[in-house]
Amino acid sequence: MRVAVSQFATSSNSQENLASCVRMINKAATCKPSVIVLPEYCNTLFSNAQVGNASLGKSQSCYVDHNQAWNEALSIEGEFLQAIAQQAIKHACYIVLNVTLRRDQSRNIPDTQQDSSFKSNISVTSCLFSPLGDLINQTDKQTLIGYESDFFTSVSKEPEVVITPIGKFGLLTGNDSMSFEASRELALNGAQLLCNSINTFAIDQSSLHDPARAFENNVFVATANKVAVLIPSEQMEEDLNLTNLGAGQSQIIAPDGKILAKLTHNEEGFIFADIDLNEVMTETEIQSNVGLNHKSRPDGTQFSKQLRPELYQALTEAIRQTENTKGAPQYESTDKVPLTANVAIFATYKSNEQAIEDVCQYIENNVTDIIQLPELFFIADKTITHEVEQRAQIESLSKQLIEQVSAVLRPFQYVCTSLIIEGVHQAVLINEHGLLATQQQLHFCQRYQWTPLGDELTIIELPLEQGNIIIAMLTADDANIPEVVKVATLHGIHVLLVPFDIQEPSEVAYSLLSRAAENRICIVAASREKSFAHQLAADNTSDNIYGKNKVKEQKSTGLIANLTTDPALLPQWRTRQFTGYINQPLVKLQYGKITKAVVHPIAACSKV
Repeated sequence: MRVAVSQFATSSNSQENLASCVRMINKAATCKPSVIVLPEYCNTLFSNAQVGNASLGKSQSCYVDHNQAWNEALSIEGEFLQAIAQQAIKHACYIVLNVTLRRDQSRNIPDTQQDSSFKSNISVTSCLFSPLGDLINQTDKQTLIGYESDFFTSVSKEPEVVITPIGKFGLLTGNDSMSFEASRELALNGAQLLCNSINTFAIDQSSLHDPARAFENNVFVATANKVAVLIPSEQMEEDLNLTNLGAGQSQIIAPDGKILAKLTHNEEGFIFADIDLNEVMTETEIQSNVGLNHKSRPDGTQFSKQLRPELYQALTEAIRQTENTKGAPQYESTDKVPLTANVAIFATYKSNEQAIEDVCQYIENNVTDIIQLPELFFIADKTITHEVEQRAQIESLSKQLIEQVSAVLRPFQYVCTSLIIEGVHQAVLINEHGLLATQQQLHFCQRYQWTPLGDELTIIELPLEQGNIIIAMLTADDANIPEVVKVATLHGIHVLLVPFDIQEPSEVAYSLLSRAAENRICIVAASREKSFAHQLAADNTSDNIYGKNKVKEQKSTGLIANLTTDPALLPQWRTRQFTGYINQPLVKLQYGKITKAVVHPIAACSKV
């Protein structure tokens, strides 16, 4: 089937906007698509960008008052949506668009039209029309931000999967794809294609979050954005800047995070791609390559075996009941969060005892606060862990490592990796006194199918010379599961340490970066270097404060993800010129044997 996405500008005139929608539908229809996706707020001109100078007390929304919001909103039976229905019939395709809808007749009550302070029941709703012209789904925007909450309400039309003869669709709106929850809910219910209508000046969604949602849910994502001005024309001359312009960048993304088609500009246009949502019935099962239920890892792990919703619920509930924070008793705890922490990834190319000696030599010659090693860093071939005798040898090496590493660590210096201890694969944190903390593997993965899984999340208050930080550790595939990273964030962590073994380039290019951005945490993730047949064309690591990344062709490893700096937290940080991103992590890719960086734990204290 063929999917098309279209981007264009709107105004405050509903009739002009209807004409724009019809014109762009007709243009997109020339490629004979099965589905056409249009942007958010197709019937109006609305943006959360401030209009006017906030510092002078002149900041206001795009709408003058509630009367304007009501007048520009649509009714289900009105001319606008009926015209879109006719376009669906004319071109024999599904059409998705987002509009503001009047959900009752409250403003028709006498005297309310004159009261500009009276808030109406208006929703921001994505509508799906069938080729027969029927409105077969309405999905209301659930999370309203900024000025949206002043003028709109979130009502009962929650996201649901629409089953059609050509596939299973889910509708997303606005910031829905900036975090994992909405996409995950649709994917768990069987969605194969997420139709995403947005209205933004930022490119975070197109460069990072949309590919992450596609990859983590094994679904196609079709995103349509606005272009041109997002504020009324009468205010444009005074306030025109990049935050008042729609970013465009509409695109269609494959389940592995690769971009199939993209408008790499912010001008009017459409683009399309051919995708396959077909499911094949066999005598024993339904076969498909698309959808969360059909997602599998390169090592053979079925994703359906990994998710543990009961665990996430229990861990979240535990936050309300207990502090659940393990501090190091030998150090006095303080409430101070340090501005900076020195971290390093060390990836030895040696094995067994030689690898341990290599790490010890590095520690003796460096004063880094936290040294992150890959998962079972001294074992190149993880398949040997399937043999009982080999695991016994690895466990012996694990004990040896703890002894040798702790002997060379300085006070307030730590090493994180994963080991086998008492037959269990787990992340470990080592200090000068030995084993400080452990985190048992939480999710099943085929390469460690023999290990028992943990039921607790270890949160560590970690003393550094400059203050205390809160950290968590996740190993194996655990950091690829957004639900458990969210739980760790709810515990207030500043830094997530990840000893892992990369299986797919998208883990680093999208998944881990999205975890850092949506949760506002620093991530230090180390893996042994892997070669992959296909290289992702990712541009989401370009915002790099550490200088040019050295990346070998078709090689993938780990990364250090720092948070965007905020001048309010540290005076020497300067407000940077807007580059199109509002919350893009600052990235240093792991390269070679040693990768060093300075991260800012204090930035994790700000979640906006």
